[in-house]
Amino acid sequence: MTTSRDMAGEPESAPDRLAAPDRLAELPTPSLEDRLGHRFVRPELLAVAVTHRSASHEIGGANYERLEFLGDAVLGLVTADWLCEHLPDVAEGTLARLKSYLVSARALAKLAVDLDLGSELRLGAGEERSGGRVKRSLLVDSMEAVIGSLYVDGGLEVARRLLLPWLERTFEARPLWQDQDAKTELQELLQGRGLGLPDYRVAAVSGPEHRRLFEVVCELEGEVVGEGSGASKKHAQQRAAREALDRIAAQELLAPSEGG
Repeated sequence: MTTSRDMAGEPESAPDRLAAPDRLAELPTPSLEDRLGHRFVRPELLAVAVTHRSASHEIGGANYERLEFLGDAVLGLVTADWLCEHLPDVAEGTLARLKSYLVSARALAKLAVDLDLGSELRLGAGEERSGGRVKRSLLVDSMEAVIGSLYVDGGLEVARRLLLPWLERTFEARPLWQDQDAKTELQELLQGRGLGLPDYRVAAVSGPEHRRLFEVVCELEGEVVGEGSGASKKHAQQRAAREALDRIAAQELLAPSEGG
């Protein structure tokens, strides 16, 4: 549990830039801080991060919109940095596509639900009646504001501690469409290194005729570098190519020799 800023040189007055509310009914419950893994030096920042404008109109003070703006930028930076670190050989276009998925509203709403952020939202009466606590748009906006509040209160490293495990889980659970260009990406990577083209071979076919499961291996110069399965040869090939790319990114394949 962190309690102080991690960014040297950040002025002590930084939280005041976010205009903490003049009137606070209640601060968020300590359990939210526990779930976030950070004890706030300025807990009113977290209160702002869960305050919708409908509530600020009724009770006065600030809402989460400014922190949301900041948190969006922090999320983008942490995500881009994580992708570049973990996928050093992946092309810029693919990195951009992966980043777009990782910071999408659908993915971010899952983090908000995991943190039970909806129960902490401070809403006006009308928004409360209309089911604001489960609206994806409100959850996503407030989640970005929470990220912003973590950054202001504790620095970039505090925000990273919350986001990195979530990024890893979300990346591992990425859907099939994230693999749709894996074959092209693998081919371009190998050609860029002066290597030959990969071969895809069907290793096995199972299941009834109306529900076939294809198992495909991706081979490079006779060596299996990736395996994948799917309901069609195309899907299985894409997954085999993605595994090969992931292994290259992890330097399990094509790693430079110790002598350079």
